[in-house]
Amino acid sequence: MSRTVVVKSGLLRYSQKISVGSHVLHADEPGDSGGKDCGPNPYELLLAALGACTSMTVRMYAERKQWPLKSVEVRLAHSKIYAEECATCETKEGMLDRIEREIALFGDLSDEQQQRLLEIAERCPVHRTLVSEVQICTRMIADHPPVTIAAKRGEES
Repeated sequence: MSRTVVVKSGLLRYSQKISVGSHVLHADEPGDSGGKDCGPNPYELLLAALGACTSMTVRMYAERKQWPLKSVEVRLAHSKIYAEECATCETKEGMLDRIEREIALFGDLSDEQQQRLLEIAERCPVHRTLVSEVQICTRMIADHPPVTIAAKRGEES
């Protein structure tokens, strides 16, 4: 189980302070969305999590195989696309989230090793979470009576 993440709103309009154990991060919206851009926006944090997990997973595999991987660079972008533009998607109406991921592998790797590491990238835990069914259970805390709302990806609230 991972450490608990605590997110608190900041003094600025959309700024957030994120605490993970002894680590502190910040999030915000860019200026054109009403924020002060004092941190990545939530989608950028999501992409960062996917990129970090991808890089770590690829490195762990290469180390186990004792392959000469020197470093990994992962570049990610998020966009919305029309479902009808996606030939391989189950959803055929409305908008879909699209994440584009580019991976650069540095080191004296064979073509076969590079191909295998790209396959391993598809298996990183965050990637698997993003493409699987996710259940988010929400409840009120503090001075409010307990209220629980269960939301599954794909369901409308």
